[in-house]
Amino acid sequence: MPLRTTTIGAYPKPDYVQLKDWFSDRVVRLRSPTEHYDSDLEALGTQAEAVFVRGTADAIRDQIDAGVDIPTDGEIRRENYIHYHCRHLDGIDFNRLTSVTIRNGAIFSDLPTITGPIGVQAPFLPHDWQVAQSFTDRPVKITLPGPMTIIDTLADDYYGDPVALGAALADALNAEILALAEAGCRHIQVDEPVFARKPEQALAFGIEHVDRCFHGTPQSVVRTVHMCCGYPNRIDNPDYPKAPLDSYQRLADAIEDSSIQAVSIEDAHRPNDLSMLEAFKTTTVIFGAIAIAKSQVESTDEIRSRLAEALQHIDADRLIAAPDCGLAMLGRSLALEKLRNLTTAAKLLG
Repeated sequence: MPLRTTTIGAYPKPDYVQLKDWFSDRVVRLRSPTEHYDSDLEALGTQAEAVFVRGTADAIRDQIDAGVDIPTDGEIRRENYIHYHCRHLDGIDFNRLTSVTIRNGAIFSDLPTITGPIGVQAPFLPHDWQVAQSFTDRPVKITLPGPMTIIDTLADDYYGDPVALGAALADALNAEILALAEAGCRHIQVDEPVFARKPEQALAFGIEHVDRCFHGTPQSVVRTVHMCCGYPNRIDNPDYPKAPLDSYQRLADAIEDSSIQAVSIEDAHRPNDLSMLEAFKTTTVIFGAIAIAKSQVESTDEIRSRLAEALQHIDADRLIAAPDCGLAMLGRSLALEKLRNLTTAAKLLG
């Protein structure tokens, strides 16, 4: 059997989806990442749902045509993968923005503020998944931001304690995950790129909070966590703050001992010491084999060779080929070219 393939989350929005996101003009916009959302949604008006459905269909179709086995919904509805979810939680004020520094002081941003206890509203991701799943018979994966990553993109004016706040967010995320599972979603991914940047906190409480996110999830669901090292502020910018090179190695044993069944890591932007994969004795590894912020297209041979190296350290049935992270920064043409090379390389290893 060839290696399976998946995507991670975001896919380039079609031009007709006039909802600005982090990746507009191939530049990550973090100064005020939520500023355009309300006006953009108002401009879409009563056509918003039809536009999002059409955009989701096109994103799914592209991934399927490229040969992806487990596509995502492309996060077409989202201005960014974190705040879209936060808009569906109580206790977060999007009209009160607080200026903070993030990414170890590298970025200044105006962020929504936590002003009260985190609470859940009516489930919303089952609808997103059902729309996406209606366009394919392949299993569609849905993504959620994890507690540590949410904390990193909000200002906290209520809890004053990241452990208590993370636990509250985990409980809220758990309610959405259970609703997704009940709807029939089999692949659910919690995105925690902050794990790679802050491995000490991940080990202290972050991984425990992801376990809490998945508490009670049925066996039919693949419990996945994504740990990329973050986006640069623009495409083809090699000099940006990166997570420590040894983060994955430091986290591997704790991930293996958790309830997480699949872990998504990046390897294309910055290659790993692949012996690290041997720490995952039962966990499936979703292996980033194409870079998501470089315009250079990896050849099929390059991808196949790196995947073959990975297979020296992990069984083929526990290795899934993927991009490092979401593809939205690349634009549709580059994203498709890279995806086609990825899936072709994966098939060559069958």
